[in-house]
Amino acid sequence: MKLRYQILDVFTGEAFKGNPLAVVADADALDDAQMQIIAREFNLSETIFFRTPKDSAHNVAARIFTPGGELPFAGHPTVGAAVALGIEHGLDEVTIEEKIGLIRAQVAVMDGRRGRAVFELPQLPAEAGAPPEREAVARALGLDAGEIGCGAFALSTYSAGVSFHLVPVRDADVLARIKVNLAEWNEAFPHGRHSAYVFTETPGEDGNDFGVRMLSPALVGEDPATGSAAAAFIGLLALRAPLATGEVRYAIRQGYEMGRPSRIDLVLTMKDGMLVRGQIGGDAVIVARGELDWD
Repeated sequence: MKLRYQILDVFTGEAFKGNPLAVVADADALDDAQMQIIAREFNLSETIFFRTPKDSAHNVAARIFTPGGELPFAGHPTVGAAVALGIEHGLDEVTIEEKIGLIRAQVAVMDGRRGRAVFELPQLPAEAGAPPEREAVARALGLDAGEIGCGAFALSTYSAGVSFHLVPVRDADVLARIKVNLAEWNEAFPHGRHSAYVFTETPGEDGNDFGVRMLSPALVGEDPATGSAAAAFIGLLALRAPLATGEVRYAIRQGYEMGRPSRIDLVLTMKDGMLVRGQIGGDAVIVARGELDWD
């Protein structure tokens, strides 16, 4: 059995930046164990597998695997998958059946390798457990407790399909100085996959509203761009939205400390002080195409 695949760098318009993604086409014949083996072989943060959709009106069904297990939803595979489909089939809108539900994405194809996708969150973010404790968080990140906190943002835990501990820190210098303390990690970040989304406001950076790092030692180590965490972050951002009704836009930079700079765009739609819609967007570029041999 031969399987076509592509490698895309996502949340960037430049090859060899952003977050790499493997996209495997026509994967109906693969079972869960085989998909997991292939994800481990690619050894990227995620691999997405295209399958025949349950509803023929949709473009594909998709399964998303990390090297360690399956995810019901992830942002950079969704953006990368949408761009790959848009480029291959000349589409400006795609529908993807993920485990979390149906995702619709708008696609703008730039050329035969590059495109941009914006998708609507299939599940709005909500609090997903008690917030982490400041002293424990500081120990796990190798920081002082006084460096935890940024403006009015508070420690919290949110999920839009995948849970993340959201950790504000004082400034970009503190963000860059994080040193993971594995001995303290799971106690500091007990929920979900023990993942911490550490962020700070970046008022001095042109074009960026926030700098972030996503740290998950048992899952991916550090991730250069994390759409599912950005989706959870939308829940916290909505609490401080400057408009009670209307659209609010934010730009996030991630991966700079890893040498894989990424940009994630967020759109919050507010109505009477409540979040009613969330969107995530970004660029993607194809860097490789090939064929897998499965004996």
